[in-house]
Amino acid sequence: MHSDTDTAVRAGNAHILDTLPPLVSDSLLAIIALVNADPNPDKIDVGVGVYRDGQGRTPIPASLKKAEKRLWEEQQTKAYLGGYGDVRFTAAIRPVALGRHADDARIGGVQTPGGCGALALAFKLIAAARPEARVLIGTPTWPNHQPIVAGSGLRIVEYPFYDRDGTRIRFEEMVAALKSGERGDVALLHGCCHNPTGADLDDEQWSEVAQIVAERGLLPVVDLAYQGLGRGFEEDAAGLHKVLDSSEEAIVAYSCDKNFGVYRDRVGALFVKTGVEAATKHAMTHVLQIAREQWSMPPDHGAAAARIVLEDPLLKAEWLEEVAAMRDRINSIRARIAAADPRLAFVAEQYGMFSMLPLSKDQVVRLRDKSIYMADSGRFNVVGMSNGQVDRFIAAVIEAMDG
Repeated sequence: MHSDTDTAVRAGNAHILDTLPPLVSDSLLAIIALVNADPNPDKIDVGVGVYRDGQGRTPIPASLKKAEKRLWEEQQTKAYLGGYGDVRFTAAIRPVALGRHADDARIGGVQTPGGCGALALAFKLIAAARPEARVLIGTPTWPNHQPIVAGSGLRIVEYPFYDRDGTRIRFEEMVAALKSGERGDVALLHGCCHNPTGADLDDEQWSEVAQIVAERGLLPVVDLAYQGLGRGFEEDAAGLHKVLDSSEEAIVAYSCDKNFGVYRDRVGALFVKTGVEAATKHAMTHVLQIAREQWSMPPDHGAAAARIVLEDPLLKAEWLEEVAAMRDRINSIRARIAAADPRLAFVAEQYGMFSMLPLSKDQVVRLRDKSIYMADSGRFNVVGMSNGQVDRFIAAVIEAMDG
């Protein structure tokens, strides 16, 4: 039998979740809600980060559909694969991402739930090895970078990466920030198709960054989420390869979500390089333990389909052609926007799905009255609209800039 005191104590402790502090909602999720609530059939949503074709659809690549059919016909079980996930997928994506470093035994790999999963693993691994490490992050950056790093308990040090009004990389400030890093600090780098700006380092800048990171003893974490959608597969990974050339330790977070069109299947990989093979094997035991705590085993379907594509020469060739078609559309829309007004010429000089317009938040909000939706920062998805919507988008942006 419980006393009145026991009952009061239980009642006082019954609302634990009521003590959660308020959070500011992700602005991009708020934009999705606005888009969904807009009844205009010709609304333009260039906020969400998915590739759309000329008809405004986000298609599944034909090569992947064929692989999925084969998987459906041939797969005999849905039993667990283990913490490493589909090891043949990880082996197949290695040469695509790592190029000439694919055979380096000092680089271990594991399948992850998308690029987010790879990043989460990376920073929790770093926090386990060096909890006092600082993470140098150029701003603006992908909005989920900082929450992932903060969730690992590591300290974030921001530096300015991009001048939105001047539409240029603030490279001198980037160099100064990296040179201020202490041995054991972390440099978070976008491998290609910078999100949210589209502004990528050139080959000379990558060489300088790779050299500084190595000389300062920083641990580079390269987020490679859009390989193939910028200049080409080899070109988009060239900066990563320079970093792997120079640094004895490095981490790569890879995503297949965009270049395979498997957004909702969450397909990614984490690659960890150390100075010696034995150290890599030891690090990977920690990676697997962290993964066990987070998701235990990664999802299989998307990675299995991607692996079938990568292992079949005909399907792989078809996939490469499909990615090239996506890249060509991205670049053609960039050229179309850039040609419309000299103030937009910078768009053609950038790469990938995103660019950042020199618009104020008020100007962006006013565009919503025209059923045009983008991030408050002016970040927009170059291929977030159909071919038939491009002219209306350009005209509205120019009007906003003039106004």
